[in-house]
Amino acid sequence: MRILVVGAGAVGGYFGGRLAQAGRDVTFLVRPARAAQLKDAGLVIRSPRGDATLRDVKTVLADTIDGPYDVVLLSCKAYHLDDAIASFAPAVGPDTAILPLLNGMRHIDVLTQKFGAQRVLGGLCVIAATLNPAREIVHLNDLHSITFGELQGGTSERVQAIAAQMQGAGFDANAVDNVPQQMWDKWVFLATLASATCLNRAAIGDILAAPDGRRVIEGLLAECRAVAAHNGHPVGEAFEGRANTVLFTQGSPMTASMLRDVENHAPIEADHILGDLIARGGDPQNGGTLSLLRIAYNHLKAYEARQARGA
Repeated sequence: MRILVVGAGAVGGYFGGRLAQAGRDVTFLVRPARAAQLKDAGLVIRSPRGDATLRDVKTVLADTIDGPYDVVLLSCKAYHLDDAIASFAPAVGPDTAILPLLNGMRHIDVLTQKFGAQRVLGGLCVIAATLNPAREIVHLNDLHSITFGELQGGTSERVQAIAAQMQGAGFDANAVDNVPQQMWDKWVFLATLASATCLNRAAIGDILAAPDGRRVIEGLLAECRAVAAHNGHPVGEAFEGRANTVLFTQGSPMTASMLRDVENHAPIEADHILGDLIARGGDPQNGGTLSLLRIAYNHLKAYEARQARGA
């Protein structure tokens, strides 16, 4: 099975690197500078689950893609999605499966419109990783999983074949028959975490220490849950248990990666994570009063406006 990993950043580089380390047929679609760096230093992973330096990893540039691949593993930032699509489009053939690991759901609409619903799977990943100054992939905790499946539900031969490729590749791989629900569950959690930590510019523990911190998090979580239910994907008891453990732990240092992006004056996925959630409904106006979710989104859009004018 030929697997094309779009980019060799923190997420794609980690999972693609583990697949390559396990002997799978993996090619990384990269820009010339990254291709040169990988040729010189190799693909380097620093991880509690085991370090790796992979020499002679296969790379390809957008203008030298040599025909269709069986799987395209996509893990770019949402604001790079259009550029990513343009780069890997020549790799998509009649039987190619596109497996995106982006958060939210907007990218699914974009990909299915471009390539057809039959070529797009649902997917999500759980990992905390970054690139250090040497462009090495640094895995920040011991969580590293990919969950995927057919958007229409059920199992299929292609999902089973991809699962077979991922088994034994050094990370947790889960082929499921309800991937849209799991994508919504993650979206609700991530939107709550991003809204709370970005709006307060603080970690969960710091927010909970404030006079109304718990109420703010509870309010955001309730609004995000309402959107999921409005779209036919109400979160279940298992989600509630995990969310309560993570979002309401006193002293927790947890923040959303979006807050780290804000603090680094970097681009953010405000439209993809919060704006699209609001647009899909369940945004109560309460007699004209702005919802907490919309206030958090406005906060992030103001940040983007300030970044755009170089302030």
